Amino acid sequence: MTKPRVPLLDLVAQYQSIRSEVDEAIARVVETQQFIMGPEVEALEEEVAAYCGAPHGVGCSSGSEALLLALMALGVGPGDDVVVPTYTFFSTAGSVARLGARPVFADIEPGTCNVTAATVENALARCDAPKAVIPVHLFGQAADLTGIGEVVGGLPLIEDAAQAIGCVDAEGHRVGSRGSLTCLSFFPSKNLGAYGDGGMILGHDPAQVEQLRILRLHGSKPKYHHAMIGLNGRLDALQASVLRAKLVHLDAWREGRAENAAAYESAFREAGAAGADIPLADGGLPLRVPVVAKAPARHVFNQFVIRVPAGSRDALRARLTEQGIGNEVYYPVPLHQQECFAGLGGGEGDLPVAERAAAETVALPIYPELTSSQRDHVAGTVLDFVERL
Repeated sequence: MTKPRVPLLDLVAQYQSIRSEVDEAIARVVETQQFIMGPEVEALEEEVAAYCGAPHGVGCSSGSEALLLALMALGVGPGDDVVVPTYTFFSTAGSVARLGARPVFADIEPGTCNVTAATVENALARCDAPKAVIPVHLFGQAADLTGIGEVVGGLPLIEDAAQAIGCVDAEGHRVGSRGSLTCLSFFPSKNLGAYGDGGMILGHDPAQVEQLRILRLHGSKPKYHHAMIGLNGRLDALQASVLRAKLVHLDAWREGRAENAAAYESAFREAGAAGADIPLADGGLPLRVPVVAKAPARHVFNQFVIRVPAGSRDALRARLTEQGIGNEVYYPVPLHQQECFAGLGGGEGDLPVAERAAAETVALPIYPELTSSQRDHVAGTVLDFVERL
């Protein structure tokens, strides 16, 4: 029997299911020839903000530019320290460094791979001039904003929710509804993905939101009059139209991801896997699954990340690839160990939980269009491998 091919993400299958809606949305923009800003962007800003429980949305050109604009709005610059996770996508720290500020790296907890109040507090103790903290809601699960808020004092929090639109925290708050600024990414691989780059900042303070709107247009208002220096950070209308067509399906897609995650977890735990908060060194089946907070929390599973012994990970990935199963490592090198940040003095052993995650984690296909046979093939391949270790 031919085994099913399982890509890490199947955007073709998604497009086939909504083709007419997306094509109509794109045609609407083409017919108006209004490609930069305009009513499509404004409508998307309102719709995404309402979905996330925030009063305002500011569309921009990418999730990375959303972070940069948010930091600019807070006045971050040379001499400032900003606490960021070491285990996340590069732009969280890269945006800080681009402004001449210093990223100060925080470790994570093993179960969720998120920063915690304790790890943020530890990072703050290493700051000379703390200006802000950027918690990341990694892989689609909310970090503990309440606990983190208690240790940061009056420092502003910029939520990096690039992977977490629609996520709900342990207190029942939707991500984006609490923090002063929340950054979203619409990169194609995200749960709500554009057909290219795109991002958004959610805000609560009208004056701050207005500043962000000016900053994304080279700092000009009115046109050709610049009271501040900004950048070209606009979201284009074609991307906004695609995102509007897809937004109405986001909850159904989230439910599909959750169903797939539950099936994986059930199969793995029945075979003897433990949660990722239990070190692999403790023994048992050499497989760990994500620790997911119970309701009212809601994980949106932008990724489903398992852990296996570091020395076996490459072999598992090779086996998955051999079986036609897409897989990925998020993220193989923690930020404090990246060459470009060598001048900050970070080294091996400084942030050990993140370093172990970087060596042990593998992401499996979790997209909502997965069939049961595809899902069974993935789970069976993983279990066949780890049971032989």
